[in-house]
Amino acid sequence: MKLFLTSYLAGTKGLAEKFLSEEQPVEIVFIPTAANVEEYRGYVDEGAAVLREMGYALRTLDVAAVTRDEAAHTIASCECLCISGGNTFFLLQELKRNGLIDLIAKKVRKGMLYIGESAGAIIACPDIEYNQIMDDRAVAPELNDCIGMGLVDWYVLPHNGEFPFVETTAETIRIYGDKLDLVPLNNSQAAVVSDNNFCVMTEN
Repeated sequence: MKLFLTSYLAGTKGLAEKFLSEEQPVEIVFIPTAANVEEYRGYVDEGAAVLREMGYALRTLDVAAVTRDEAAHTIASCECLCISGGNTFFLLQELKRNGLIDLIAKKVRKGMLYIGESAGAIIACPDIEYNQIMDDRAVAPELNDCIGMGLVDWYVLPHNGEFPFVETTAETIRIYGDKLDLVPLNNSQAAVVSDNNFCVMTEN
């Protein structure tokens, strides 16, 4: 199981390149869905550009805009999946609506590479409820539970100390720091998972 969980893909380009170079996927399926409900979406284009600059072909899959069968088929044949940032609750709602959470988790456990940026990193955790301080939960009215993929047993806190999330990340640590095993990441850090081990790395 290999995961690259980052706050900001463009800010950890060198680390991502090293992560991908060990496996060299031919194509990366790129899910931008979390940003559908956000006003600012620049990081989606930046993340896609970073992967293309490395020489990878990208196949964009907006899981909110395709049929369940199409989404499942695309992911079933995928060797590397990158889920971009945005609203974590909307992202989880759309993945659950299409029955993709278990499919993605099974594929990752069987060796599919996984890159999660911000919201895409948080959904790899056991539960996403702790992120309600940073993200508006109201944009996902059909989300019945906050259970994530559970690929790791800790909780990524992206954008730690970074504008405009200085206050919300500090508040999340204050409220959940004693309750959850939080792994705070700034915009130049990534948690790189190999099987059951992980380390936090910083872009130099």
